[in-house]
Amino acid sequence: MKTLSPWIPAAVAIAAILPSHALSQGAVDAYPTKPVTLIVPFGPGASTDIETRLYARKLAEITGGTVLVDYKPGGGTSTGTAYVAKSAPDGHTLLSFTSGFTSAAALYKALPYDPYKDFSPITLMTKRSIVLVSPANAPFKNIPEYIAYTRAHPGEINIATPGSGSGPHLNMAWLHGLINTRVTYVHYKGAAPATVDLLAGRVHVIATTLTTALANVKAGKLRAIAIGNAERSPLLPDLPTVIEQGVPGYDYSSPFGFIGPAGIPASLVNRINAEFIKVAKSPDIIKTVEADGGVLVATTPEQLRQMIVKEIALYKKLVQDIGIKLEE
Repeated sequence: MKTLSPWIPAAVAIAAILPSHALSQGAVDAYPTKPVTLIVPFGPGASTDIETRLYARKLAEITGGTVLVDYKPGGGTSTGTAYVAKSAPDGHTLLSFTSGFTSAAALYKALPYDPYKDFSPITLMTKRSIVLVSPANAPFKNIPEYIAYTRAHPGEINIATPGSGSGPHLNMAWLHGLINTRVTYVHYKGAAPATVDLLAGRVHVIATTLTTALANVKAGKLRAIAIGNAERSPLLPDLPTVIEQGVPGYDYSSPFGFIGPAGIPASLVNRINAEFIKVAKSPDIIKTVEADGGVLVATTPEQLRQMIVKEIALYKKLVQDIGIKLEE
């Protein structure tokens, strides 16, 4: 199969849906005029929650306003995403953007929102390393052993995901398509409950961020099998990537950012973006994100819009090439 990567540039474009009204500079400068709510489309405790709360605290500090975090899990991230799509376009309700947004757009034919038209991209804040982990007593220690075991026991390995149609679900299906093995997917409402069952041995593998897995890996409670993206992580420098372990072309990093509902005036989008850029440049934020294996990118709204279009196109091709079905 042709190598796919959400970060490879593609000649794909889509017309932006421009807001129909503008704000005075005074109104823009006054933002925020009420509490800002960041919607997490997963349950509490997942890496998305941890990162959202990190930025929420810094955004409140920088703006002098109140920033709240609210959880709306379910529907492969579509529940929280639809809530934001229907929110007032005043910049005070934003969605924590993850790969679940783009993978859902590729997988589901009938979403309660249009991923292109119903949102105002704000910024892509970070890319994070993904690690494949298993219980410490799993009968495989690396990718070659894992491939051999799954081929010898087709369908017996339970893969935990943070939701049907989520980025980790789709990307693990991509991996198993590349290595030609059959497994069973077990879907949770977020990475935190999936990790609990992994620790208990009720599931066998999860692809998750280093933020979620690192403490348990270092404590010996979980075993790291491989890094999912193309480069090794400085936090686990001796752990080879999936590519290094014999699976060419597999490169998956976890994106994180913020989007709002369509119709936010461009001047306000730029103001909110500027505030998040300040967050990303804060020394304490840089230190925390890098310590968790993340890379701060802090894009413009247009760069995030282009990334969303490209990644949806790539995921749709992945779904077609591998034949991923929703019942997985």
